[in-house]
Amino acid sequence: MAKSEERIDKWMWATRIFKTRTISTDACKKGRVMVGDTTVKPSRTIKPGDVIKVRKPPVTYSFLVKALTENRLGAKLVPDYLENITPQSELDLLEVVKISGFIDRRKGLGRPTKREGRELSRFKEDALNDGWDFDFDFDDDDEDV
Repeated sequence: MAKSEERIDKWMWATRIFKTRTISTDACKKGRVMVGDTTVKPSRTIKPGDVIKVRKPPVTYSFLVKALTENRLGAKLVPDYLENITPQSELDLLEVVKISGFIDRRKGLGRPTKREGRELSRFKEDALNDGWDFDFDFDDDDEDV
Protein backbone atom coordinates (compact mmCIF):
# COMPACT_ATOMS: atom_id res chain seq x y z
CA MET A 1 0.00 0.00 0.00
CA ALA A 2 1.63 3.23 -1.16
CA LYS A 3 1.26 6.33 0.96
CA SER A 4 -0.03 9.54 -0.56
CA GLU A 5 1.99 11.74 1.84
CA GLU A 6 5.27 11.43 3.77
CA ARG A 7 7.12 13.53 6.35
CA ILE A 8 9.71 15.72 4.65
CA ASP A 9 12.53 14.89 7.10
CA LYS A 10 11.99 11.16 6.62
CA TRP A 11 11.83 11.45 2.84
CA MET A 12 15.03 13.56 2.58
CA TRP A 13 16.90 11.02 4.69
CA ALA A 14 15.46 8.07 2.73
CA THR A 15 16.45 9.62 -0.62
CA ARG A 16 19.98 10.35 0.64
CA ILE A 17 19.77 14.15 0.55
CA PHE A 18 21.02 13.99 4.16
CA LYS A 19 23.21 11.37 5.77
CA THR A 20 21.07 10.94 8.91
CA ARG A 21 17.50 11.67 9.84
CA THR A 22 18.72 13.88 12.69
CA ILE A 23 20.64 16.09 10.25
CA SER A 24 17.56 16.20 8.03
CA THR A 25 15.38 17.27 10.96
CA ASP A 26 17.89 19.91 12.08
CA ALA A 27 18.04 21.38 8.58
CA CYS A 28 14.26 21.85 8.66
CA LYS A 29 14.38 23.43 12.11
CA LYS A 30 17.09 25.86 11.01
CA GLY A 31 15.01 27.02 8.04
CA ARG A 32 17.22 25.49 5.34
CA VAL A 33 14.42 23.46 3.73
CA MET A 34 11.57 24.98 1.72
CA VAL A 35 8.60 23.57 -0.13
CA GLY A 36 7.79 26.07 -2.83
CA ASP A 37 8.99 29.29 -1.22
CA THR A 38 7.90 28.50 2.35
CA THR A 39 10.26 27.21 5.04
CA VAL A 40 8.90 24.04 6.61
CA LYS A 41 9.02 22.09 9.84
CA PRO A 42 10.29 18.48 9.91
CA SER A 43 6.74 17.15 10.31
CA ARG A 44 5.48 18.83 7.10
CA THR A 45 4.08 16.24 4.70
CA ILE A 46 4.99 16.19 1.02
CA LYS A 47 3.44 14.50 -1.99
CA PRO A 48 4.64 13.66 -5.51
CA GLY A 49 5.00 16.78 -7.63
CA ASP A 50 6.24 19.03 -4.80
CA VAL A 51 9.45 21.00 -5.35
CA ILE A 52 11.79 20.99 -2.37
CA LYS A 53 14.64 23.48 -1.99
CA VAL A 54 17.50 22.56 0.34
CA ARG A 55 20.10 25.18 1.24
CA LYS A 56 23.53 23.66 1.77
CA PRO A 57 25.77 26.73 1.58
CA PRO A 58 26.87 27.98 -0.87
CA VAL A 59 24.31 26.13 -3.04
CA THR A 60 20.51 25.88 -2.86
CA TYR A 61 19.52 22.53 -4.36
CA SER A 62 16.08 21.97 -5.89
CA PHE A 63 14.44 18.55 -6.06
CA LEU A 64 11.21 17.42 -7.67
CA VAL A 65 9.44 14.68 -5.68
CA LYS A 66 8.63 11.79 -8.04
CA ALA A 67 7.57 9.18 -5.48
CA LEU A 68 7.43 8.69 -1.72
CA THR A 69 9.35 6.32 0.54
CA GLU A 70 10.03 6.10 4.24
CA ASN A 71 12.77 3.46 3.98
CA ARG A 72 16.34 4.41 3.11
CA LEU A 73 17.12 3.67 -0.52
CA GLY A 74 20.16 2.34 -2.27
CA ALA A 75 21.96 5.03 -4.24
CA LYS A 76 20.95 3.46 -7.57
CA LEU A 77 17.23 3.69 -6.70
CA VAL A 78 17.25 7.39 -5.75
CA PRO A 79 16.53 8.70 -9.32
CA ASP A 80 13.19 6.84 -9.23
CA TYR A 81 12.09 8.95 -6.23
CA LEU A 82 13.49 12.43 -6.96
CA GLU A 83 14.75 14.56 -9.80
CA ASN A 84 17.50 17.10 -9.23
CA ILE A 85 16.27 20.30 -10.89
CA THR A 86 18.95 22.58 -9.43
CA PRO A 87 19.76 25.41 -11.89
CA GLN A 88 23.20 25.23 -13.51
CA SER A 89 24.09 28.65 -12.08
CA GLU A 90 23.84 27.18 -8.55
CA LEU A 91 25.98 24.16 -9.48
CA ASP A 92 28.62 26.48 -10.94
CA LEU A 93 29.05 27.95 -7.45
CA LEU A 94 30.44 24.58 -6.31
CA GLU A 95 33.21 24.75 -8.90
CA VAL A 96 34.11 28.30 -7.84
CA VAL A 97 34.35 27.19 -4.21
CA LYS A 98 36.54 24.19 -5.10
CA ILE A 99 38.92 26.38 -7.08
CA SER A 100 39.07 29.17 -4.51
CA GLY A 101 39.46 26.84 -1.53
CA PHE A 102 43.25 26.90 -1.85
CA ILE A 103 43.55 30.56 -2.79
CA ASP A 104 41.31 32.10 -0.14
CA ARG A 105 42.71 30.23 2.85
CA ARG A 106 43.13 32.67 5.71
CA LYS A 107 46.07 32.67 8.09
CA GLY A 108 45.61 30.32 11.03
CA LEU A 109 43.25 27.83 9.40
CA GLY A 110 45.30 24.80 10.33
CA ARG A 111 48.41 23.19 9.01
CA PRO A 112 49.38 23.41 5.36
CA THR A 113 48.21 20.49 3.26
CA LYS A 114 50.74 18.05 1.89
CA ARG A 115 50.54 19.79 -1.47
CA GLU A 116 51.08 23.24 0.06
CA GLY A 117 54.06 21.90 2.01
CA ARG A 118 55.65 20.57 -1.18
CA GLU A 119 55.09 23.92 -2.91
CA LEU A 120 56.71 25.78 0.00
CA SER A 121 59.71 23.44 -0.03
CA ARG A 122 60.05 23.84 -3.80
CA PHE A 123 59.90 27.64 -3.43
CA LYS A 124 62.62 27.65 -0.74
CA GLU A 125 64.89 25.39 -2.80
CA ASP A 126 64.45 27.57 -5.88
CA ALA A 127 65.17 30.70 -3.86
CA LEU A 128 68.39 29.25 -2.46
CA ASN A 129 69.51 27.95 -5.85
CA ASP A 130 68.91 31.36 -7.46
CA GLY A 131 71.45 32.94 -5.13
CA TRP A 132 69.20 34.52 -2.55
CA ASP A 133 71.07 34.88 0.69
CA PHE A 134 68.94 34.63 3.80
CA ASP A 135 71.89 34.82 6.22
CA PHE A 136 72.21 38.56 6.72
CA ASP A 137 75.15 39.89 8.67
CA PHE A 138 73.94 43.12 10.20
CA ASP A 139 77.41 44.00 11.51
CA ASP A 140 78.57 44.72 7.95
CA ASP A 141 76.08 47.58 7.66
CA ASP A 142 77.82 49.55 10.46
CA GLU A 143 81.09 49.73 8.49
CA ASP A 144 79.44 51.44 5.51
CA VAL A 145 78.30 54.43 7.60
